[in-house]
Amino acid sequence: MTGGHVAVIDIGKTNAKLALVRLSDLSEVALVRRPNTVLPGPPYPHFDVEGHWAFLLDGLARFHAEHGIAAVTVTTHGAAGALIGRDGSLAAPILDYEYAGPDAVADIYDAIRPPFSQTGSPRLPLGLNLGAQIHWQFQTDPSLRDRVHRIVTYPQFWAHRLSGVFATDITCLGAHTDLWNPFAGRFSSLIDALDIADRIAPPRRPGDILGPIAPAVAARTGLPAGTPVHCGIHDSNASLLPHLLGREPPFSVVSTGTWVIAMAVGGRPVALDPARDTLVNVNALGEAVPSARFMGGREHDLALGGTAIAADEDAMRDVLTQRIMLLPALVSESGPFAGSRARWCGGEPAQGTAQRAAAVGFYLALVTAQCLALIGHQGPVIVEGPFARNQPYLWMLGVASAAPVLPMDSTTGTGQGAALLVAADRAPKTRAGGFASPAAPMESLFAAYARDWNARTSHG
Repeated sequence: MTGGHVAVIDIGKTNAKLALVRLSDLSEVALVRRPNTVLPGPPYPHFDVEGHWAFLLDGLARFHAEHGIAAVTVTTHGAAGALIGRDGSLAAPILDYEYAGPDAVADIYDAIRPPFSQTGSPRLPLGLNLGAQIHWQFQTDPSLRDRVHRIVTYPQFWAHRLSGVFATDITCLGAHTDLWNPFAGRFSSLIDALDIADRIAPPRRPGDILGPIAPAVAARTGLPAGTPVHCGIHDSNASLLPHLLGREPPFSVVSTGTWVIAMAVGGRPVALDPARDTLVNVNALGEAVPSARFMGGREHDLALGGTAIAADEDAMRDVLTQRIMLLPALVSESGPFAGSRARWCGGEPAQGTAQRAAAVGFYLALVTAQCLALIGHQGPVIVEGPFARNQPYLWMLGVASAAPVLPMDSTTGTGQGAALLVAADRAPKTRAGGFASPAAPMESLFAAYARDWNARTSHG
């Protein structure tokens, strides 16, 4: 498919979005969003899927009436899946992965989960391993297993609602679920340990067409009955896909949002350290990708208190010369500095000041640089998402990683990447906003600051 528009359902941890992407140039022509509010329960904190569904149907109807929709696809955050009953409805609510419930039976789960050498999946707290979620849900509700007909990954929950077809997706299965062996391209031994081999839906490639849109959805939205529904993709892999198809390695992509995910393509061989939140992702082509991540968007919002202040060169120079530093980690449950507690050095700038915005941008860049080093990064660094507009972040990342940093000028790379699932045969047009680098007189200040920060946070 080379013409028309594709509707992209994009469920991030912070917001649920519906984008309309024009296939001729992969540009977003319309976007609507709503908060991804977590409902408190009972039985546990879970996602507001019915609220999202009504919002998505309304958006699809509007977009089709105004522009026309030729296909629908889905991208979502990871660490989520759906347990679906025989009637097609949820057998249990979709657990919010930030809930600590699965930790209560961690010892039992740890005895059955496969090793990192098989899955490339680090052991994570809370519900960040999808396998741990499923195990905990079965442990706490003994009747649940019998009520479950199919288990699907999160984008495919929405694809099922659209098409009625059950599937899982290799990129979601490969996102620290413990359920996938990325080196062999098949389910891990955890499937048998959980006794779900007859329940988990078959793995598909993200671009596969699951089927036409369901009659009820067509009637509700006005979409033609034959509108194809594509399988869908994990959001950080959606950000990676345009570059995977359109660039020569080596390079790395940093996908920013609630999570910052660094992915190295064609980098140096490294031994990944699961204790520092490195992992093996699976890209849309089924290939293993060394990756690392931290909750950078969440840390950004925590540090700045929700204010949006731009940091000019004067503010950056103040922070650099006075060695005002935020040390990791504001979210200590994950990332390369998991277990560390955040603290300020050189004084804490007041909320709402440009100096605080500069120091936070530097902090986020330096943690990102650590992630890149851990996964053997080589070549340019492409930054996707909101941090592509954060100048302190971009300048410090370039200096700290000793690499060209190319910020992408789209609002989000996930929509463009997910749209490519519909038109993977055409060359993507990825647009960088230019090389991000501080002026030469300031570069030495950035380098000295980075050396000092790294010395203070060294793991030895």
